[in-house]
Amino acid sequence: MTVSTARRAVIKGTGSALPRTRVSNEELSQKVDTTDEWIVERTGIRYRHIAEADETTASLATESARRALEAADMSAADIDLIVVATATPDQTFPATATIVQNDLGCNGGVAFDVAAVCSGFLYALSVAESMIRAGSAQNALVIGAETFSRILDWEDRATCVLFGDGAGAVVLSGEDTDRGILSARLHADGAHNQLLYVDGGAGTTGTVGKLRMKGREVFRHAVVNLSAVLIEALEAAGETAENIDWVVPHQANARILDATAKKLKLDPAKVVKTVDQHANTSAASVPLALDVAVNDGRIQRGDLLVLEAMGGGFTWGAAVIRY
Repeated sequence: MTVSTARRAVIKGTGSALPRTRVSNEELSQKVDTTDEWIVERTGIRYRHIAEADETTASLATESARRALEAADMSAADIDLIVVATATPDQTFPATATIVQNDLGCNGGVAFDVAAVCSGFLYALSVAESMIRAGSAQNALVIGAETFSRILDWEDRATCVLFGDGAGAVVLSGEDTDRGILSARLHADGAHNQLLYVDGGAGTTGTVGKLRMKGREVFRHAVVNLSAVLIEALEAAGETAENIDWVVPHQANARILDATAKKLKLDPAKVVKTVDQHANTSAASVPLALDVAVNDGRIQRGDLLVLEAMGGGFTWGAAVIRY
């Protein structure tokens, strides 16, 4: 369909960053009571990256931001808004976004964090897009970054094998165009708090806590919610599933990706999958996967993309983008 020209937030560049240490299932099985076969069969995961002591959420976020700026042929001085999506900030406060801002050397603009766990990047993207459309910002860095390895219970083999660390970023710019973010739809349902959560916090235990998850229930909700919000976002953009060039989903579990594609009758070949290489990097997974597909040439300018994710809360969302 023809999309009318309007003030939109356009993705000008993408970037990503991964910790130096890459851990295979075989290596993990030497420390955790599990096997490569068990992990691959249930999740599709083969590798994950684990942050070393000198690697933090902010350092990974900054590295991904620099690469996104380079891809956009822009400098940090051009940025007037930074939104970081993370569930693993460097500090309780100030926001990780302010650390990134200072590291980039573009102090003085707006910088804050968004906490929506695995859906965080979609939430951050929507906030930045709204501010650009409203004229509150012109050029924004939207970053998803996590060091999830630091909130894992390494004695819980059902969850610790699922997650990894990393960061992904996009540069958004306001333009009068028919490209950019065409629609974004977000949801939350706090009734499901105890299905996926961290058992600590500054306001309760005074500790960081560890991740807890009831995987089977999360799987069931994920397929239903992701399918519904994807259709909702497409309808809001005036598009249909047949017009999608690429789905860039949250990389939680290969079985969730396959089940969602099947439910929507989408060609599995149009679904970007990086879960085998990165595992679940929470808020970083969507921008990481996006950057991989842009850099390997799959995603081209003009392609119609759907980004979608679901995470603890529950939160979930989707965005339709003309790249």
